[in-house]
Amino acid sequence: MPQIYETVITTVDVDGNPHVAPMGVRREGREIVLAPFRPSVTLGNILATRCAVLNIVTDVRVFAGCVTGRKGWPTEAVEHVNGVRLEAALGHSELTLERVEENAQRPVLHMTRVFDATHADFPGYNRAQGAVIEGAVLVSRLDLLPPERVDAEMAYLQIAIDRTAGPAEIEAWEWLIEAVMQHRLGAA
Repeated sequence: MPQIYETVITTVDVDGNPHVAPMGVRREGREIVLAPFRPSVTLGNILATRCAVLNIVTDVRVFAGCVTGRKGWPTEAVEHVNGVRLEAALGHSELTLERVEENAQRPVLHMTRVFDATHADFPGYNRAQGAVIEGAVLVSRLDLLPPERVDAEMAYLQIAIDRTAGPAEIEAWEWLIEAVMQHRLGAA
């Protein structure tokens, strides 16, 4: 089974409007493989512009914010593709679309890294940051997962939040808890 890395993908539409989305990616040499769900803004933007930017961030509020409807993360233009990167990115890779494996639900996009930049050292993730990322994945799938599974996984992740979270992780976690409650109220 291939390793999947949790990153944040930034794209722009044909008018240059940015879109920010957390996404698991596979790395295969200089190639980055994405499999966004259809329909999605990220997929539409990549197909229209044939490029994207992969961002490495430790501010997990970006992951939690994107899946809970918080938009407007600060970006700046990049030089080698038509796109933007997150200002908070520790590093980024500028990508161009090489080929698409069509799929009705999740087309596979093979992207080539044309430029990589490091903006700050990557200190690693603490356990709370990992918990927020996992929580964001759960929240992005609330319509697909049974509530008892979500509750069990969130309860387990809460241990890492309680033991190792700083203010940013606590804020992000609160957004995720709120999203679960809102989803349940909407489903009731």
